[in-house]
Amino acid sequence: MAIEFELAGSQIDGARDYQEDAFLITHLTDADGNPSALVVVADGMGGHAAGNVASNMAVQAFNKHVSANYPSENLAEILEQSVINANSSIKETVTETPALAGMGCTMVAAVLEGGKITWASVGDSHCYLVRDKELTKLNADHSYGGFLDRMEAEGTPVEPEPGLSRNMLMSAITGEDINEIDVPATPFELQPGDRILLCSDGIDTLSAGKIIQYSEWSDSPKECSDALMQAVEEANMPRQDNTTAVVVNIKEASEESAAESAPATPEEEPVTEDVGESTAELPIVGSEPVEQQVGQPVHIEQSFESFEEPKSKTGMFIGIAAVVLILIGAGAFFALGKKPAVQTDMLVAETDTTEEAISEEIVEETEEATEETDTTVAEETTPETVEEKPVAKAESKPKATATTKPAGKSIQDTLKSGGKAPVMVVVPAGKFQMGSTSSRYSEERPRHEVEVKAFAVSQYEITFDEYDQFAKATGRKTPDSLYLDRKTHPVIFVTWDDAYYYTKWLSEETGEKYRLANEAEWEYLASTGKKTTFWWGYEEEPNRAHCFGCGSAFDPRKPTKVGSFEPNAFGIYDTAGNVSEWVHDCWHENYKGAPSVAEVWEGGDCAYRVARGGAYSTPPQSIRNSKRDKFKSDQPYDHIGIRVVRKIR
Repeated sequence: MAIEFELAGSQIDGARDYQEDAFLITHLTDADGNPSALVVVADGMGGHAAGNVASNMAVQAFNKHVSANYPSENLAEILEQSVINANSSIKETVTETPALAGMGCTMVAAVLEGGKITWASVGDSHCYLVRDKELTKLNADHSYGGFLDRMEAEGTPVEPEPGLSRNMLMSAITGEDINEIDVPATPFELQPGDRILLCSDGIDTLSAGKIIQYSEWSDSPKECSDALMQAVEEANMPRQDNTTAVVVNIKEASEESAAESAPATPEEEPVTEDVGESTAELPIVGSEPVEQQVGQPVHIEQSFESFEEPKSKTGMFIGIAAVVLILIGAGAFFALGKKPAVQTDMLVAETDTTEEAISEEIVEETEEATEETDTTVAEETTPETVEEKPVAKAESKPKATATTKPAGKSIQDTLKSGGKAPVMVVVPAGKFQMGSTSSRYSEERPRHEVEVKAFAVSQYEITFDEYDQFAKATGRKTPDSLYLDRKTHPVIFVTWDDAYYYTKWLSEETGEKYRLANEAEWEYLASTGKKTTFWWGYEEEPNRAHCFGCGSAFDPRKPTKVGSFEPNAFGIYDTAGNVSEWVHDCWHENYKGAPSVAEVWEGGDCAYRVARGGAYSTPPQSIRNSKRDKFKSDQPYDHIGIRVVRKIR
């Protein structure tokens, strides 16, 4: 019997201040040339940036080892070694950066191939099977409560030690020796109608009955993962942990799907197709299902008062080569499509250098702005607040053939209350292709042409000092700088409302019209009108930006000074990395119905606003020009700041 499956994942922040969960789905090809997949979910520990550093690092190392050694007849061995490699990567990092000592993560990962699943897990994350309206935990629970339950099931009950919480981890990936790794010696046989859930322990808010109920109510993996996340949020549990769920539907393949999954003959070469934005399926050729004892249905109990360590909210994930799919934010969805004609080597290169992207026609030079401004032109130099900044230069490595006009003139308005407004750079009018053609990034599709009028944008991200003028004048609280130099570092811990009212204040102080950029304007100013993945070209290049894994010399736990890297062709600094930047638009799930001119796109979910550009704590794929993230508009974040635009006359 041929088996096929669909996958989707969702994630929420819960009550945490930043996100420490990370997860990915990687396309693989088995020994028979059939599509298979790797799913990894990691739950970081260590607080603040350290937890998400650990989870992302572990996912990268795990994925790299599996991808480099797959397919294999010794899959269990490969998965176990991948866990060990993930642990070693954390150990090396802590050795190099002692300030990160104490960081770690739990992990559950699974390879789906040939109608079977093989998993590896460390800690208390879950690999659940939903079959015939029963929920069964397939992997081991390495918490103290799980240990007590195992002892009781084996007929040797142990009295709980006073003061020890059931939630206490007895095995984790921390760089120290791992106490237990759960890897089954033989794969588990799947049946049509099965549903697999890979979840972080935040799902423990829901009882087994609730998980089954929401699973039964949902047809697609996307519906199921979204419903589970909504149920966790609606439970409104105090100190709710980050929660992640990847859902896999197991189906009997149709004759058409089974035919598609068969290896191609020499006369009939396989063709890679774009799965578009529909729910695609990955056919898996499997054997007849075998009845197998998998243990008793799980009953989940959780003492939430015993949570001792906050987990996180920054949306930090990994993108690895062209075949890796990373999900950021709630409700992200990926469905695996037909097998690729060629298996791509899995390197931790984290770049969108797909053949499709590279072969695209490069957009022509943008037009010069035709409108003039009456405002006095300022000298095109760095403002006093960023004097003596270290400029980190990368080796010259041109990859893109696109060109743009040189940066326009800069302007700087005077504030009525004294002092100067931010230095602004005039961005010329033009047209560009907004979004992505890749089926991996459904929220960035469809790619569409947008016409942009000339406008001015702040040359640098707004600093603490610049924001402080507004805060003091309006009685707002000045945000904590975490010991950063307020004159030279970008402001953080500002909500979308804070950013919006800062632009209103600038307008009142200068008599000019300041505002937040809309999404189209932001992508245009960041990409300089090119279709390349990054403003400098298609490939990631070291020391181009400040992000986790970007190869800069700066501390990955905090932002660096504004303007520490070369500007893009428009003369704008830090559009990639350092801190993300609020834009005006409410969140839309994709670009269907998006305007063809650069303007605020009305509608959408205004409880969430868009932030663009990636940050110091996010991986290289997060700093792509077209990358979109959504965040709660009323929440301040330690990685989101402000950039403003201004109408020119």
